[in-house]
Amino acid sequence: MARVRAASDRLSRAERRVAESVVADPRAVAFGTVADLAQRSGASGASVVRLAAKLGFDGFTEMQAIVQRDLARRLRPATERIRSPAPGDVLAETMHAALDAVEQSLRAIDRPTFDRVVAALAEPDRNVWTIAGNASGGIVSQFATHLAMLRPGVRSLRGDPVSVARSLAEVDPGDVVVALDLARYDAWVADSVERCVARGAEVVALTDSPLSPIASGATSLVLVEANTVGPFDSYVGALAALDAVLAGVARAMGDAAVERLDAIESSWSSTQALTADDG
Repeated sequence: MARVRAASDRLSRAERRVAESVVADPRAVAFGTVADLAQRSGASGASVVRLAAKLGFDGFTEMQAIVQRDLARRLRPATERIRSPAPGDVLAETMHAALDAVEQSLRAIDRPTFDRVVAALAEPDRNVWTIAGNASGGIVSQFATHLAMLRPGVRSLRGDPVSVARSLAEVDPGDVVVALDLARYDAWVADSVERCVARGAEVVALTDSPLSPIASGATSLVLVEANTVGPFDSYVGALAALDAVLAGVARAMGDAAVERLDAIESSWSSTQALTADDG
């Protein structure tokens, strides 16, 4: 939330813990109580109420109503969102929303989860599968391409039902599955993730809610912010999270990743696959 960022210098340690819980999962505010949020953040009810006041709200009830309104807008289909555009300057509002999505998404990743994901993806002997909903397919495809430039054994679960079923049969225990999907969720993605879990795969789920169907059974859950001012969900938060994972994998693999990239670069040069950018 932009209000949290603006008030960060004025928050006590307890209030900051509450704010971090609010940013990590706005649904905890939208559908919870003061006591729920206090327990979730390890703070007191008084800290929750004080945070609401410092953020400019007239108590917890108003803060909850605003968060519910924002969530309701985001969860509406594009056909409804486009009929009630956000007020103000589109460029400025989009910039703030994008920056907020990136910050919230990266701050929501706790270090143990990040380290566990990087360690799993940096093991070259483990196959990696990627799977994504229709809207997020392009982002995950690019992630898979870059990951395959760092390590071998990267494959995608996608295509028609026959192709997907064939690929699912090749998922082995210990494989790593990176799945990305946001509301409104693709049913086939949730079904495929469930089948991967049943086959003993380790699932890394990037999604917008702990209630997402791909969150169930996930070994590692990465929550990303998708709020935007336009009619469609924003994927800049998910893209930032995946960029961080790629950077972590490259660092963890060290010389092995360097040698693989060098070999790819040499192949590009020998085949003149890329044009020189020297004017």
